[in-house]
Order: sequence, then C-alpha cells, then structure tokens
Amino acid sequence: MARIKRGLTVRRRHKKVLALTKGHRATRHSLYKRAHESMLHALSYAYAHRRERKGDMRRLWIVRVNAASRAQGLSYGQFINGLKKSGVEIDRKMLADMAVREPEAFASLVTTAKGQLQN
Repeated sequence: MARIKRGLTVRRRHKKVLALTKGHRATRHSLYKRAHESMLHALSYAYAHRRERKGDMRRLWIVRVNAASRAQGLSYGQFINGLKKSGVEIDRKMLADMAVREPEAFASLVTTAKGQLQN
C-alpha cells in the first residue's frame, strides 16, 4: 500500500485557521497552535454574543420607551400596564421606533394608556 503524504491537507487547514485569526495580537495570528486556541475562543465568544445582542437591543428599546413616556408624564411600567389593559399589542421594538421617529403617534399611545389607568 502506498504511503499517504498529508502535507497539502494540513497546510490548507492551517491556512484556514490563520486566515480566521487575521487581526489577532502577537503570535495569536501567526503561530498555528496559538492561532487555533485564539480561533476557538473567538468563535465561542461570537456565538454567545450573537445571542446576547438580543437582550442588549431589548434593554435599549426599554430605555428609549421609558424616556419618551416619562417626557409625557408616565413611567415605563405604568405605560406598558396601560397599553396591556387597553389591548394594544405593540412590541417594544416598535414602541421605541415610534418614540424616536413619530412622537405624535407615541403621545397618542401614552394618552390611551393614561385613560386605561384611570378607569
């Protein structure tokens, strides 16, 4: 049986790892062993933070809605409670967008929520 030389396969795999670690500091982008460790960490962080970003965005929307509703004289919790009681089902992303781009429409939602809270 013929001997198999794996130089090409290994070289391709190493080049792929070194390409993925381009931009990392020191030996983390040039030495294969260090680069492979760096790549594994980087990919795991990227995976985790893609999921974390969803929570970050939700927190940002809540901050924006809170600021806009407080400007109208209602706290965030009261505003959301009033919307739920009035049957308005708009998610926080849309509320934050309305607060920034359409303040008049958002103000009308705040008055709707205020009306429900007083009943």
